[in-house]
Amino acid sequence: MTEKLALITGASRGLGAAFAEALAPEYHIVAVARTTGALEELDDRIQAKGGQATLAPMDITNMDAMAQLCRSVYDRWGKVDLWVHTAIHGAPLTPTSHIDQKDWSKSVSINMDATGRLIPFIAPLLGNDGHAVFFDDPHGGEKYFGSYGATKSAQIALARSWQVESQKNGPKVSILEPRAMPTGLRARFYPGEDRAPLVSPHEEAARLLQQF
Repeated sequence: MTEKLALITGASRGLGAAFAEALAPEYHIVAVARTTGALEELDDRIQAKGGQATLAPMDITNMDAMAQLCRSVYDRWGKVDLWVHTAIHGAPLTPTSHIDQKDWSKSVSINMDATGRLIPFIAPLLGNDGHAVFFDDPHGGEKYFGSYGATKSAQIALARSWQVESQKNGPKVSILEPRAMPTGLRARFYPGEDRAPLVSPHEEAARLLQQF
């Protein structure tokens, strides 16, 4: 099958949804996220533009479900051309000494552990010619960003190791740094912020696509 396939983890909203819509004219989109309603709305927008999507409403921390998804992708398409990983958990800002253990566990599970498990699942589907894309948001060491900063930094450390390891034989691994966008994640970190100067996820997806 010659159809190009883009797997987007965290596709229901924000930058993930914007990438899904931007890529849909050239790729069949496999959209992964927990929120079924948001995925269905994404599918409507993709279809309105003449694209096609396969919706996968699942939690990326459920490794059995993700393994089954990767197997299904292999059985149907035999490969993944592009993996865009935008799934992230932003724990509430708090002094490090006050970190809530449930928030910490969720941050580790989504931001770090899932990434370390998904890379070995998806790498064989990407082969030598595929492309994996991660997004840096450097807050490691900043005050009140303990949970998010530490686990996001760990996620990107995994991606950078894979990037160096695959330079010779592939797949291509890109680590991009988006500009500030009016997303739910940012609203959690900066409540009351003037959003007018921020860049829309669709505008940012279009800009970052030029860096592929």
